[in-house]
Amino acid sequence: MTMRAAVCVRPGGPEVLEIRELPVPTVRDGWSLVQVKGAGLNRSELRTRQGHSPNVRFPRVLGIECVGVVAASTDPTMPEGTTVAAVMGEMGREYDGGYAQYALLPNSLLMPITTSLPWEVFAALPETYLTAQGALDALGIVRQGRLLIRGGTSSVGMAAASIASGYGLEIAATTRRQAKVDALTAVGVDHVLVDTGESLPASVHSVWAEGADYVLDLVGASTAVESLRLVRRGGTVCVAGSLSGWLIPDFEPIAMIPSGTKLTAFHSDNLKGSAGRTVLQRVVHEVEAGVYRPNVDRVFALDDIVAAHRHMEDNQATGKVVMRPESA
Repeated sequence: MTMRAAVCVRPGGPEVLEIRELPVPTVRDGWSLVQVKGAGLNRSELRTRQGHSPNVRFPRVLGIECVGVVAASTDPTMPEGTTVAAVMGEMGREYDGGYAQYALLPNSLLMPITTSLPWEVFAALPETYLTAQGALDALGIVRQGRLLIRGGTSSVGMAAASIASGYGLEIAATTRRQAKVDALTAVGVDHVLVDTGESLPASVHSVWAEGADYVLDLVGASTAVESLRLVRRGGTVCVAGSLSGWLIPDFEPIAMIPSGTKLTAFHSDNLKGSAGRTVLQRVVHEVEAGVYRPNVDRVFALDDIVAAHRHMEDNQATGKVVMRPESA
């Protein structure tokens, strides 16, 4: 039995993703086979494709998350037909991930979920909302205060705005494109700041003279130091994204972290498997109830994975990009 998959054959541009016919993986102890119904696409997969992820051997089926149905199980608590989601755990890096019609995944990674959502909507939630919720928790947010989201029109940024709006926070969010302002307003952002790369500190302080209470930085390495100066003294910055890469060059903590200001981080690997199941099930219920927005930008077919990566790499997306295998 064979399946179709998008294989990253070597490091490079979007064109190194090739659609191939592969054998359906054989189930082994501790792992179950999932028929993939949808996979959210993530910018970390761009960097893996480009060759920046350590210890990744090519060819590799990318994809750090997916949703689907258990097709063959080695876990009696998750029989065939169970709806599941899976996130991280080295999917698409140490072993093949979600860019395929089937994925062989560790049982410990699978999260059984009850949902009536369409597959493309469900597929937009796991990595995005688990990261957003975890990052807001890492910030220590209470149900009031002022939150600045950097990288606001990323899928995680829009999810965080949706959650934070429900908390009653006053929210500001950045975007580099004027055309994306309305999308941020629609998810509960009070102040949309168009970041030209030159005047953001002045824009933030014109809204909040003392700065934000919290900054959720989804841009990452290139902006983290500046974000530390956009919070009030004693405020908190959480770096939970890597739109600009993973490393902060020449970082000097004592010189660069204002006294009393806190810097933390969140990685979605902390909410994989059973640790994330309760959170994700709650998110699914909130989306079904219309409280949270799924923020799906575009849905691509497996055959269009190259176009999907170009769409992400060119920063065209406002929200989550989703891939659906054609026959799933």
